Parts: sequence; C-alpha cells; structure tokens
Amino acid sequence: MTETPENPVTAPDEAETPPEDASAGAVAPTVAQAEGEEPSAPSDDAADARASLSALRAEVGKAVVGQDQIVTGLVIALLCRGHVLLEGVPGVAKTLLVRTLSHTVSLDFSRVQFTPDLMPGDVTGSLVYDARSAAFSFREGPVFTNLLLADEINRTPPKTQSALLEAMEERQVTVDGEAKALPEPFMVIATQNPVEYEGTYPLPEAQVDRFLMKLPVPLPARDAETDVLLRHAAGFDARNLDAAGVSAVASLADLDAGREAVARVAVSREVAQYVVDLCRATREAPSVALGASPRGATALLSTARAWAWMRGGTFVTPDDVKALAEWTLGHRIQMRAEAELEGVTSAAVLQSVLASVPVPR
Repeated sequence: MTETPENPVTAPDEAETPPEDASAGAVAPTVAQAEGEEPSAPSDDAADARASLSALRAEVGKAVVGQDQIVTGLVIALLCRGHVLLEGVPGVAKTLLVRTLSHTVSLDFSRVQFTPDLMPGDVTGSLVYDARSAAFSFREGPVFTNLLLADEINRTPPKTQSALLEAMEERQVTVDGEAKALPEPFMVIATQNPVEYEGTYPLPEAQVDRFLMKLPVPLPARDAETDVLLRHAAGFDARNLDAAGVSAVASLADLDAGREAVARVAVSREVAQYVVDLCRATREAPSVALGASPRGATALLSTARAWAWMRGGTFVTPDDVKALAEWTLGHRIQMRAEAELEGVTSAAVLQSVLASVPVPR
C-alpha cells in the first residue's frame, strides 16, 4: 500500500514532477480545459501561498516534535474545508499540535473538553435572559471560532455529539429557528483515545462520515522523544508559544489563494473513475458491512487534489489518490462483526483494494 505523504511539503522549485503519462483533463474543467488546453501555470499568489503553507511544518515543529505527517494532513483539510478526527493515546501532544497550528496561521482557536454531562448548548451557545432588556439574547458557544478542538469527542453522549453535525455540514447553528453563520474558515478537529473505551460513546456512522480524514497520531520515535525531554529540560512551556519562537508564517490570504489554486488542479476522467472503482471495491469486499459512500469518493478526490497542489503538481495522479486513501477512506469502512473477531481491519481491506483495482495509465 502506498504510504501517506512523508516528505515535507516542498516549495515550488523543489516540488516533485508528475509522471509524464498522467492525464491533464478535468472533472469540472474551465471552458479552455474542456477544449483540451493545458491547465494554466500557477500564479505568483499561488506559489507564495504554497511556500507559506509549506513553512507550517517547520514552524509547528518548534513546539511539536515528530508529527510532520499530521501537520500535512491538517493543512490538506484546511485547503479542502474539511474536518479531521485525530486518534491517538493520551500524551502525544494532540491539543498542543492544534493550538500551534492555529497560532501559525493566525486563526481563532477554541477547545471543548467533551464529558458525559456536556450539553448541546455548551457547544453551540444558548439563549440567555437579559433582565435589563427583559428579552432573550443569544450567547455564542465555543463553536463560533476558526479551529474548534473537540477533545475526547467520544466521551459525550450522542445528543451532544450530534450538536456538531449541523455546524460541520452546514457551517451554521440554528437557535430558536434562526440560522447563525459560523466564521470562515471553520474546522472541527476532534480527538479520541483508540484504546480506552470504558465510559465512551462510539461516534455514529453519520457523524464519522462528516470527517474528511481520520489521522492516527503515533507515538514519537526514540530520537524525537528524546528531543521532547531536552526541550522541556531547557524550559519549554507549552502554554507560551511565543517564547518557543512559534510565529505566524501563513495568513488567511494564503489559505484563500491555496484553495483557489487547488480548485484549478485538473483531474482526468480516468483518475476520477479510479477513485470510484476504489470506493466501489470497498463496498464489495466480503469482510465489509459498509464501504465508502459517494461522499467518501468526493473526499478522496478533494484530498488528492490538495496534495497534488502541495507537492507542486497541476493535475492529480493515481499516486496522489493512493497516498490519501487510508487517511480519507479508512474511517468510512465498517467491518462485519465476524471479520473483526478474526482480526481483519479496514487498513487491511484498503491494502487489498489498492492492490487489486487496476491503476490507470
């Protein structure tokens, strides 16, 4: 199986060159591309945006060691306007990672600790009676931010979990029949513990499918963990990112320019069919109860498109699709009970699918 992106996002002059046999047609082409013309060259704004977003990995690395791949995934999600589910054991700096990312892009950040007694209004906000005006007014909840960290989301009941559904899908909150728009950009980054299930509420399939990607946050390598200890011994304070030398290296303008550039990355019909074939193969696997939906296919194409742009490409290749398949489709595959008892995982299913589905040439 092709691994997820490992190398730092490179500047345009260091970017990888797409294979010569990749097609340059587009699924949603402009008029010029529909007539067979080549995609336009990247603008200076797009090149500057790529360079700025490339610098995020090094900047986040000043506070969080050894999680470059996860930073890449979060940047891809920002470019795709998607949400991310982070899964990792306690103590691997998931919260620090998200807070540092918001700091490097100058985005507003809110954190909610999900607990069994958390109510929907604690997340979305609620109507509060004002004695001076003798009227109810809406008090915004922590969801009104750019980056919302839903910490240990599976520790709160489904009623509160579902409070995020409208916010994640519609990017608004409805209170007393009135829709209130959320800030732009808006991104939910939820965390959950993969090993401790006592007192938790598994996320419903409908909510899991709303997450663009699920990123496993690994334990750091030996050298990286040693660096963490040495930084703390030298006085590193996770609550003071400025003292750690972390600064804003990208802006909302860079993010907007990146999104516009990603929308111009071309996708051939053959690559689009390859994405569809991968998703259909997950549905037909005998050990799978529920495979990737059409929303999953759309998500895979979006993330592959963003990764193609980040590495300097102007069109999507099958390798881009393979690189993002596990992150984008893994959490959308529901295994049969008997397959789970036999130890079959969604990752194993994806490996089999990627090995068996013909790759377009």
